[in-house]
Amino acid sequence: RSSDDLIHRLFVCIAGVADQLQTNFAGDLRNILKSVFLINASCSAPSPSTTPLPRELERSPSPSDNDPARAVENAEEALSVGWESPQSSSEIESPPPWIPDDMAPRCMSCETVFTVVRRRHHCRNCGKVFCARCSSNSVPLPRYGHVKPVRVCNRCFLYQVTPFMLEELATRS
Repeated sequence: RSSDDLIHRLFVCIAGVADQLQTNFAGDLRNILKSVFLINASCSAPSPSTTPLPRELERSPSPSDNDPARAVENAEEALSVGWESPQSSSEIESPPPWIPDDMAPRCMSCETVFTVVRRRHHCRNCGKVFCARCSSNSVPLPRYGHVKPVRVCNRCFLYQVTPFMLEELATRS
């Protein structure tokens, strides 16, 4: 998996956490993360297959590993060497690009205007922006690497995600 894919997945995960924080700073955090993502994407990264694992990643955990600064270093090392997730990279598709917040002043379903109280939420399946009422469902999206349930819009839940899940369950039994 390329470092760009890993950085994108990290961006999506952190943006999801920002959504869950229920703060007014989620948009600012997304903008900062987007800037970091663009900076890292423009830098040339060494190939993951030619970079050996750093010794720090091979050692056993110590009490100093609870230090936040050390955790950041470990995360950066993991990104720089291109760690694989437990699932095979051939099974995971790239998630759809997210519509930027500034391009969505209204819910893309009910067209309600977003405010400080009425927050934006991105559907993890289609990438569009919705209010909480129009994106109140959560399902796992293993094809994008999300094994735990993540937020999806009502349309994706009804017409795209759920039928596939039902077909998959029917073929297993």
